[in-house]
Amino acid sequence: MTTKAPTKGRADLARVRRTSDTEIARTSPPELRALPDDFWQGARVVTPVTKQAISIRLDEDVIDWFRATGPKYQTRINAVLRSYVEQVGASTRPAARKRRAV
Repeated sequence: MTTKAPTKGRADLARVRRTSDTEIARTSPPELRALPDDFWQGARVVTPVTKQAISIRLDEDVIDWFRATGPKYQTRINAVLRSYVEQVGASTRPAARKRRAV
């Protein structure tokens, strides 16, 4: 079977529809093969949002730890920050700071 890479951001839906449950099970990572029946019960759809590039200073050991977790470590840093914001709540959102003229 020839595999053609999809265009960025687009899946080969026809190929996905042709994939059997057996093939999905065979190619799934071991940690995903025996998920409990209620695994997706609390799942929620998260719509991707546009990211804003910024410069931020973080402790070297924090960056090293996230980098050691593998590719897309910046996405994981964002997820940790998002989790914090959700736990603290929007009701405690700090007031916007005015930018100083340079």
